[in-house]
Amino acid sequence: MIQSLGKELAGLMAAGEPVMVVTITDSQGSTPRSTGARMAVTASAIHGSIGGGHLEFQAIIHARRMIAEDAAQGVIELTLGPDMGQCCGGRVSLRLARVDDAAVAAIMADEAEAAKASPLILLFGAGHVGRALAAALSPLPVRLLWADERPDAFPSDFDDTVEMVSVEWDDVMGRDQAFAAVVVMTYDHGLDFEITEAALGRGDAAYVGLIGSRTKRRRFERWFLKRGGDRAALMRLVSPIGDFGVADKRPEVIAALVAAEIMQKVFPT
Repeated sequence: MIQSLGKELAGLMAAGEPVMVVTITDSQGSTPRSTGARMAVTASAIHGSIGGGHLEFQAIIHARRMIAEDAAQGVIELTLGPDMGQCCGGRVSLRLARVDDAAVAAIMADEAEAAKASPLILLFGAGHVGRALAAALSPLPVRLLWADERPDAFPSDFDDTVEMVSVEWDDVMGRDQAFAAVVVMTYDHGLDFEITEAALGRGDAAYVGLIGSRTKRRRFERWFLKRGGDRAALMRLVSPIGDFGVADKRPEVIAALVAAEIMQKVFPT
């Protein structure tokens, strides 16, 4: 759900704004971003990032010089170290190219392919914490399928890249899609239990999270085992979620902690 650079470029092109795209074509050693990272540079603004710091500063200088000189493309090789004001110590190759319609189309196609390959997060519940978690996930490199049986529960102004569905929970859980994470936070404890049981039964999610207290977890475990659930499956359950010892229980705080928890499981080092 990371913001599309292609859409930004299309808007700049439509406005007649000259723009250069800076792309990391090779990275070696310790660098702030890896190969494939892009940013767009105009005479007065930048969109996206290739890592910040002096590396990005030098790239912006070169790109704006090329815009002023009406240059089409160029290559920069930079070594990151104390002499550049950065301590990374790696090396990057940058390609700078003036944007045209073909370049915009290629970038948008590349972003669409990357989006398809992004981990799919299934979130049940559009209450206060659900909304906060959806917002916390929105800038991250994941896709979100957001389910709530109440059609009026979803915000009307949310990112249109998120798939929001108001159907029975088992219709969503039964989809022939691989879920990287399933997070359960509906308005009803009994419903939470049924959904969590089904999520554990699928076995494909690296993260299955159930909102609630330690008491709620114990009750779920008893309920789950009484129904013949696999005790080993309970080892994969994260509950309470976002349990980093932070006392603040505001939805936005819980959401930030849960988003970090999901990223640790979905993108392990």
